[in-house]
Amino acid sequence: MVNQDPSLSTALVKDADAVKRGALTATGFRADDAFLGVHRSVTGNRWVSRKASEEVATEIAARTGLPAPVARALASRSVDPERVQHFLEPRLRDVLPDPSHLLDMDTAIERTIAAILTEESVALFADFDVDGATSSALVRRFFRALGQEVRCYIPDRHKEGYGPKVESMRQLALDGANLIITLDCGVMANDAVEAANGAGADVIVLDHHMAPEVLPPAVAVVNPNRLDDPSEHGIIAACGLTFLFLVALNRALRDMNFYEDRGITPPDLMSMLDVVAMGTVCDVVPLLGLNRVYVSQGLKILERWANPGMKALREITGRNGALTPEVFGFDLGPRINAGSRMGESWIGSDLLSTDDPERAKELAQRLDDLNLERRAVEADVMKQAKRVALENRAVVPPILIAGGEGWHPGVIGVVAGRLKGNHRRPAIVVSFEGGIGKGSGRSIPGINLGGLILEARERGLLLEGGGHAMAAGLAISEDKWPEFVAFMEAEVTARLDQAPDPDVMEFDVAMTPAAVTFETVQVFQGMEPFGQGNPRPRVALTRPRVSNATIVGEKHIAVQLEGSDGARVRSIAFRAVETPLGHALLHRSDRPLHVAGHLALDEYRGGRNVQMIIEDAAEVPPA
Repeated sequence: MVNQDPSLSTALVKDADAVKRGALTATGFRADDAFLGVHRSVTGNRWVSRKASEEVATEIAARTGLPAPVARALASRSVDPERVQHFLEPRLRDVLPDPSHLLDMDTAIERTIAAILTEESVALFADFDVDGATSSALVRRFFRALGQEVRCYIPDRHKEGYGPKVESMRQLALDGANLIITLDCGVMANDAVEAANGAGADVIVLDHHMAPEVLPPAVAVVNPNRLDDPSEHGIIAACGLTFLFLVALNRALRDMNFYEDRGITPPDLMSMLDVVAMGTVCDVVPLLGLNRVYVSQGLKILERWANPGMKALREITGRNGALTPEVFGFDLGPRINAGSRMGESWIGSDLLSTDDPERAKELAQRLDDLNLERRAVEADVMKQAKRVALENRAVVPPILIAGGEGWHPGVIGVVAGRLKGNHRRPAIVVSFEGGIGKGSGRSIPGINLGGLILEARERGLLLEGGGHAMAAGLAISEDKWPEFVAFMEAEVTARLDQAPDPDVMEFDVAMTPAAVTFETVQVFQGMEPFGQGNPRPRVALTRPRVSNATIVGEKHIAVQLEGSDGARVRSIAFRAVETPLGHALLHRSDRPLHVAGHLALDEYRGGRNVQMIIEDAAEVPPA
């Protein structure tokens, strides 16, 4: 733990006049609903303080000696004062649940052990995204450690779409599979599971998507989001669920002396946590609880680069630097996804499960080539989808819905995500071909898109559909399109009032440049891994003088933010040239600014510097 610098208590927001007026509390937060009184920033945001108990923040600071800004950031994430150390130093043994608490888990283990003991033919049916690729790679690696191989089937995203289909599941059984395990899919595949059963195969479903009332007729359906499962782990990704399955399987095999009797070295499950971490980050589930530990420990495993596929993919990006969730989310994950988006769904699973470095290099190169193709196709579809979604609209609609004939189905999910990010509204993009549309959607907090898609399916508006709160997939007949669009717009409109304001920027703390010390930022970094559910702490530097503004490269702006006492913070605003934020930094008026962003460490060449990554700015409201 870091002892609090006494200067921080005075270096936090020091606007004496504002405190006297009652506009600021003693900790620097507005008494009204606008943080620092900013109702509209230069980028159009209203600034608000993250909700946090000031009593809890004070207790955390007192118990731990952590700087006040860090204590408040922890309080805003509902960290119990008694569990701060567990949060900052997450360990798997502190949070790993007994896998048997999940309904049907023990049944799934019994059936899988029977298959292992008699060396039955086992097949995997995995989703084509990163979560599916990582889940299948985990199972393949585990079985290989037992000296057994499993067949892995990953459907073609374009030709087959999401989830098990009757034909493919029946064919797996007819090809000899005695046991089929579905990964990151299957909870809604009643007909497909029945078809596999009829062809002689048992099925185990490992899925985390929202489940219907009637489950498929599988030997076991393991899903923390089953309506009848009281599990508290509904936010884990499929790869996290698969890891729990393997923990339970490993335990059962140990208990029956399987490894000892056969002279087999047990699989090293901890060494697979880098794969679990990748799937968890790329599925954009909240990095809280078990997910947080998966990613934290997985990043430590990643430092070894022992997985040949991970290593080859990292090398082909040509990037080095700190290992953070962004490595998965922006470097490795998109390339894994590129395989399925461009018609070669199997590559990601093969890459992550191979032990052959040369084979890994070949697969990584292929994924990188496909990713370049994907970018070009995506740009074209994005242009068309934006035009369709906003056509004849005086204002941005409650949900952006766009459909087009022949749009590449491999990029519609990415395009939906970009529409959502750009316009701060849920978005659905559908590609039609032969009267049938296949679509993908992305949502915003407060709008459960998976739930709405499930409801639309139950109303007969969709051929297929499912997902979770933030993402969903669907298939639709073209004649149902107008009715579906009307349904979604009406339902989202009814829910938007209860959803968080998309034009809001949340803050953890306000500081002066003098408070931005290496030690404080270092403790902020200790809150990693950051991501969904655990955002990077956002701070506002109050009333700094903006100086030495310089364009770096073609799109970035570097500045110095200087406090009244002369303390300076090096700062940069990425891709800010020719934006309102860039104009405010380059051509600021005489009126003072508050500047928003997050703080980062810069230890280049052994230095001990901090810098702010600028996200927004606002003129200081008049007194």
